[in-house]
Amino acid sequence: MNNLIAIVGPTGVGKSRLALRLAHKFNGEIVSADSRQIYRYMDIGTAKPDRQELSLVPHHLVDIINPDELFSLAQYQQLASKAIYTIYQRQKLPLLIGGSGQYLWSVVEGWEIPKVAPDPDLRYKLEEKAARGGGEELYRELLMRDPIAAKRVDRRNIRRVIRALEVSKTKNQPLHRKPEKSTPYNVLIIGLTMDRAELYRRIDSRIDSMVERGLVEEVKKLINMGYNLDLSSMSSIGYRQIGEFLEGKAILEAAIQQIKFESHRLVRQQYNWFSPKDDRIRWFDVQNSIEPEVATLVDRFIKEA
Repeated sequence: MNNLIAIVGPTGVGKSRLALRLAHKFNGEIVSADSRQIYRYMDIGTAKPDRQELSLVPHHLVDIINPDELFSLAQYQQLASKAIYTIYQRQKLPLLIGGSGQYLWSVVEGWEIPKVAPDPDLRYKLEEKAARGGGEELYRELLMRDPIAAKRVDRRNIRRVIRALEVSKTKNQPLHRKPEKSTPYNVLIIGLTMDRAELYRRIDSRIDSMVERGLVEEVKKLINMGYNLDLSSMSSIGYRQIGEFLEGKAILEAAIQQIKFESHRLVRQQYNWFSPKDDRIRWFDVQNSIEPEVATLVDRFIKEA
């Protein structure tokens, strides 16, 4: 068995819901490709599956590290590959689900990722430069050294820009590249999309629901546990903005509006990773009734493999 179903698309479009139904129908298990659901204690703001959903279908790579632990793309790729292998051993179908483009494509395309340990001295120098207002200069340097990584890294995410530069400067090679040989998986990639304005409305409603369900309390609890806002995990959309509210730097209404704005921006970034023009992806508009058609597609894919 080497079949792999991947479900991709922007945040809030319904990937997890479809994955649960397909996993139930086709005796599958879910491997998360979400760079924020890996963290323990961060549940509401990451839209993590709840206990009932986790009990219905086995999930992998959810709640695997604490918010102050370092976690690299290479680690993710290794753990995801191991999870997929164990699912095959149980004679089940792995479903790779998520909106983190680097995570998902590293597995689907089998990226060769340089194993570069953090360089504290270099990282400190780059962080100091960014702190002095040189963040844009760092991004331009990355653009010259590794244009592919620069295109895929959010220029405002200084931590990721610095990591990409760290790899480039240490090994003098790209952050990642596709191998010459194909990956061991026979992959069907299902993409979910919808009208952009309607998606933004759905996201805004979900954010309001997160606040109602206790997002502020969740962030407060994390801070009280000693997880400060300087951590990479706490820079996640929702946590950073609510953290600033708790520090008195913003009113709650403004923080919520900023979460919505950043979430809309994330959607645009995700469509760079999962392009509607990518002919490897079978796209479905979730505003239609797609489940029967998707199930038929998956069934045919499995039988013809």
